[in-house]
Amino acid sequence: MNDDTTDKYDIEPGQDWEVGLFRPEDAKGVVHIFRSVYGDGYPVRTYVDSQLLTKENAARTIISSVARTPRGDVVGHNALFNSAAHPGTYEVGAGAVHTAYRGGKGIFTRMVNHGLEVAATFPQVNAVFGEPVCNHVFSQKLVDKAGFVLRALEVDLMPAKAYEKEASAQGRVAAFLAFRTYRTRPHTIYLPAVYLDILRFLYDNLDDDRDFRMSEDVVPPGTVSDIRPRVFDFAGVAKVAVHKPGVDFSSKIDGLERELRERHVQVIQIWLNLACPWVGESAETLKRRGYFLGGALPRWFDSDGLLMQKILKRPNWEQICLYGDRAAEILKQVRADWERSIQE
Repeated sequence: MNDDTTDKYDIEPGQDWEVGLFRPEDAKGVVHIFRSVYGDGYPVRTYVDSQLLTKENAARTIISSVARTPRGDVVGHNALFNSAAHPGTYEVGAGAVHTAYRGGKGIFTRMVNHGLEVAATFPQVNAVFGEPVCNHVFSQKLVDKAGFVLRALEVDLMPAKAYEKEASAQGRVAAFLAFRTYRTRPHTIYLPAVYLDILRFLYDNLDDDRDFRMSEDVVPPGTVSDIRPRVFDFAGVAKVAVHKPGVDFSSKIDGLERELRERHVQVIQIWLNLACPWVGESAETLKRRGYFLGGALPRWFDSDGLLMQKILKRPNWEQICLYGDRAAEILKQVRADWERSIQE
């Protein structure tokens, strides 16, 4: 039996610590930290189940960086993990630090930097992205310093209840998407005409090469949509990967939306594959259904993606904290497209 729920040890403060890759003996310590910081309701089961955490690290679907003392006490965790539509694009996140080891000790920053350093040694890691949240600017500063560039804004991504323990949010919390390439893949992408200008801005300073073309093709007759939704009930969020839109795209989206409303989803994100020459038609279809721009997603499908989103209530714009001019411009463009979506 997994006894993680009964593991209640505490850790002596003031010990030295170092950061290294996850070891199986770290698992219970990581689980303890997540339960102590986030309570019993942490939505991602991996980090509250020591056996699952060990298994996923062995498979490298998660690459955990762990801060531990010479005694082996775990005082912090952060990870690279799969969450994009392609397994070679990893997210950096799942961070937690023991309460006795916070307050200017630099553990979290060191764990993030460790993960980004070791990422280069794993051949399956093509690109890494972060989701710096907007209820404060700390994580936005961190990804900027680490060489990431903001490319998109996820509006109302997380519910306020996810931040109850730290009391750091009033209303739903937005997050930026910031990217850094590890292994380049120059390729052709097709830009929807409706978002051409903003996409040119979002692709500024890309650390890879792209052949940009206009999306002018029509959907080939008989093409069937490849749509893969994933619902996060705890957050009221659906993330829908459209690997290929077909002639049935409009009807498939209508049916999917009905299902999502029945599940009380409040935020729908749709990822369109920009390697598809007729992706512009799909963007127009979503635009007519009240979706608005999120931004560019480099290497999301291994090829790039376009984020479009629909929020079923008024977004919590007023609580979005920003770091830097680029963040401000992305928010301006995304909000302008949202305003367009509610007027049409």
